[in-house]
Amino acid sequence: MRLIVVSAGLSSPSSSRLLADRLAAETLGRVAAESEVIELRELATEIAQHFVTGFPPARLAAALDAVAAADGLITVTPVFAASYSGLFKSFFDLLDKDALTGKPVLLGATGGTARHSLATEHALRPLFTYLRALVLPTAVYAASEDWGDEGLAQRIARAGAELARFMTPAPRDAAPDVDTAAAIAPRSPTGAITSVDPSVGFEPVPFEQRLAALRAG
Repeated sequence: MRLIVVSAGLSSPSSSRLLADRLAAETLGRVAAESEVIELRELATEIAQHFVTGFPPARLAAALDAVAAADGLITVTPVFAASYSGLFKSFFDLLDKDALTGKPVLLGATGGTARHSLATEHALRPLFTYLRALVLPTAVYAASEDWGDEGLAQRIARAGAELARFMTPAPRDAAPDVDTAAAIAPRSPTGAITSVDPSVGFEPVPFEQRLAALRAG
């Protein structure tokens, strides 16, 4: 299997690359896979050339092919003006429209303030949903003050477990792995996602009974 990491950080070193490396390390600690990091800042000129000429230079073509052939994908972008960077969007604009179909994708973003934390949900998630990727439930945003915080480490661990789980689906009759089971939202007996632990059990109250109680009150 192959894990591809796309980092859109513009500096060296960058917080986006740091987050990408931590997400990759967490994933690779749970699944056996080869990994490759694609630094988009090194491909900025080639990306611009592709838009102008319609033909990707060799390095860019190799990067696009690597993403299309990946078994799992980690993407991390800095947040500019409450959204992904232009370089990040330009790279994924060049992918074939079917390249990410059904591919598990872990979303990550970095920024100077926690006020941009929802950029993963209102910008990144719709983009990859449009590309028909399998976008994982947990997206990881890291603001400047998050580094070294236990909460960030927990989010990274959860996201890595989710990606590892979807890169190697367990057989239907296999018992869930302790580590990866925690990364999957609990479901009710009907299959709907619920906040109730199914191992505890609960008795659903019929709607008619609830309605009668309201009338009585």
